[in-house]
Amino acid sequence: MPKLKTKSGAKKRFSLTATGKVRAGQAGKRHGMVKRSQKFIRNARGTTILKDCDARIVKLFLHG
Repeated sequence: MPKLKTKSGAKKRFSLTATGKVRAGQAGKRHGMVKRSQKFIRNARGTTILKDCDARIVKLFLHG
């Protein structure tokens, strides 16, 4: 049997931490920054750790 391939979209968007949690970029920052508050923009910098319910699905894509 051939090995299963990792989903290309998932490997570009998500990464795993050393403890196995899923790290992802913050949502809601692509456009429309004028209507967002400065507090939202500041808090949405960098990356975030996904909740367990979402991380379970993403891990299936990352591990093939």
